[in-house]
Amino acid sequence: MNAQVLQAVWAVVLLTGTGTVLGLVVGIVVKLFGAEIDPRIEEIEGLLPGANCGGCGFAGCVAFAEALAHGKAEPTACPSNSAAAVERICALLGVAAGTRNPKVAVVLCGGDNAKARQAALYNGVVDCKDAMLVAGGAKGCRFGCLGLGTCARACPFAAIEITAAGIARVHREFCTGCGKCVAACPRNLIRLVPADAPVHVLCSSPEKGAAKRGVCEVACIGCRKCVKASGEDHITMNGFLAVVNYDNPPTAEVAAVCPTGCLVATTPPAETETADPAREMVHA
Repeated sequence: MNAQVLQAVWAVVLLTGTGTVLGLVVGIVVKLFGAEIDPRIEEIEGLLPGANCGGCGFAGCVAFAEALAHGKAEPTACPSNSAAAVERICALLGVAAGTRNPKVAVVLCGGDNAKARQAALYNGVVDCKDAMLVAGGAKGCRFGCLGLGTCARACPFAAIEITAAGIARVHREFCTGCGKCVAACPRNLIRLVPADAPVHVLCSSPEKGAAKRGVCEVACIGCRKCVKASGEDHITMNGFLAVVNYDNPPTAEVAAVCPTGCLVATTPPAETETADPAREMVHA
């Protein structure tokens, strides 16, 4: 036999033998020292939405499924999961379902391009964080929505739209309350609130009323009319800014007393514009 052929045969035999021995060693080590995988983890993961939004406090759905299987998390901790899926997970784990308090995101600013003054023309990267680096953004109000879609791109459920008027709008029918948009907004304008909250103050500026009205038509001017109409248990004043007490909110009727229109009553999802959940919501 040719020496080169013989050398090649021995190389193949040697590699095959080495691979076989190493495979046996790995198999023995795994058998003796490997951790046993809980078969429930895969089943639980299949009942989760798979968005990996992090709203549960874990790195993703797999990590949350492992925590559930090991009793380190509550099935209701996932804000994106359906009630039916939560019940199935509880049945699988043999635990009782806790009370869910669904939340949705709300952008606490109503000053779109038609109502708020622009201090300059921004011509750069279409991102709120980048715009903030250029003199704080183009908007006259330093506390207003820049409308460049950073929050919308962060939303894994396409629940945020940048309207034609240049402001972020949350579609509550698609929002799961995962909180990714809250972390994404560089001006901290987005807050998770109870899904059944009847009113919101769509203003975040703490400045005096005259200064705010100089840059926005729908700013809170701190007139306290809403506080007098509802009582301080429902709405409080943070300097010159009215703040809704979401633990004890006022009724929707109080929105009518606001002279600027920044106190807005929530429109029930059934009355909102029908939206396609598969569409791209970023229009910036």
